[in-house]
Amino acid sequence: MLRISLRNKILITFFILFVISFFICFYGFYNYNKLNYKIAVLEKKTTLLNYILEARRHEKNFFITRDKVYLKTALEFLRKSDSLINTILKEYKEYMEFHNFDIVQQILLEYENAIKSLQQKVEAGYSVDLKEAEYVRQKGHIITTKLEEAINKEKGAIRILIEKSRDYLFLSVFSMIGATIIVLIFLIINVICPLKEIEDAIKKISTGDYELIPDIKSGDEFERLAERLNTLLSDIKRRNEQLVQSEKMAALGTLTSGVAHELNNPLNNISTSLQIVLEEIDEGDIEYQKELLREALKQVDRAQDIVKSLLEFSRETEFSVSEENLRQLVNNTLKLIQGELPANVYVDVDIPDHITAKVDPRRIQQVFLNLLLNAIQAMEKTGGHIYVRARRDEEQKGVVIEVEDTGPGIPEEIIGKIFDPFFTTKEVGKGSGLGLSVSQGIISQHGGTISVWSKVGVGTKFTIFLPDKK
Repeated sequence: MLRISLRNKILITFFILFVISFFICFYGFYNYNKLNYKIAVLEKKTTLLNYILEARRHEKNFFITRDKVYLKTALEFLRKSDSLINTILKEYKEYMEFHNFDIVQQILLEYENAIKSLQQKVEAGYSVDLKEAEYVRQKGHIITTKLEEAINKEKGAIRILIEKSRDYLFLSVFSMIGATIIVLIFLIINVICPLKEIEDAIKKISTGDYELIPDIKSGDEFERLAERLNTLLSDIKRRNEQLVQSEKMAALGTLTSGVAHELNNPLNNISTSLQIVLEEIDEGDIEYQKELLREALKQVDRAQDIVKSLLEFSRETEFSVSEENLRQLVNNTLKLIQGELPANVYVDVDIPDHITAKVDPRRIQQVFLNLLLNAIQAMEKTGGHIYVRARRDEEQKGVVIEVEDTGPGIPEEIIGKIFDPFFTTKEVGKGSGLGLSVSQGIISQHGGTISVWSKVGVGTKFTIFLPDKK
């Protein structure tokens, strides 16, 4: 594929537009200049015709009155005509439609000579016969007719030129509009659309969505930029997955002691029940022994449930959404943190059973885990309540989830930083500062938002909005 840089594409496009505009302007100016000369030729010929008509008028007056003054005046107009016809032939000949204008000049000369001959005869005292008078009239009529013919041709040519100029004006306007539309389409396809795709991709990146940009087959800088952005997005996506998983494992590390305690209780119960059964197997109450074994099986199921929840949570999976019951997800998360829950901290779950959402269950569970652990750690000394609520928002078409605690609250000067990576107010070893940042990224992957409200001495509330996915 021929690769032409965007700069060269724009230069070529505007060069073509310039060439089209230049020829349109040049042809328009040429037509204007030609029309201007045509009008000048018409004016000159009209003036010439007026001179000759004046000469003929005085010629007729002479034949009526026999006053030689009229012949003198007629010759003056003919001399003006002669001078004007020379000017026309010299300056405007190439613009004339009547190309045999030399014939007019020849007839004018013959007409002028006939008048001069007539003047000389009159001044010599000779009388003018009818034949001479007819000859003069004939020459005057011929030149008048030729001039009128030439003028009519010029008028016709001007009329045609005006019509052509009008048609050309429309053609020019439509050509410019067409060229402008072509340039606009070119800019939309080669500049605006690729820029919009890249802009949308950058917006998605800022919200934690690392989907690849659609291929841009433009053969220019945009195609190369899209390829590099996709490489960068792939790298960011991979690192983000690693970050989410590492934060998940860090959370599991925090839960280790609590999980060990949770497993220790059923194991102790199993051990005690089995010891009693072994001691009394030969002489004990059979029904009592069966009850102990049934209790042991329940404790095994409980331990298996805890281990299963841990394994499912820790498993590294691709981002995949499914219709999930939110109450069940919260309850599964509470199982993981049961051992971390102090005796003075109470959790109240107010989520109707029918509320579901299309989510990635492992990632949303990780968000719940981060928020609940933060609330527990904030209240482990003072105690308090944690409220987990969910409701549908029909206006915004989605689900609103709230995790609220009655802890000490977050100071106003740091509340704007809590979603920043690695920002933490916890003691060294108790937090990486990535929990809320990762949670924000997970919610953004779902196309949702997470916000916080807090007041010192009152508590903190995190609000999550998850839009419905079609």
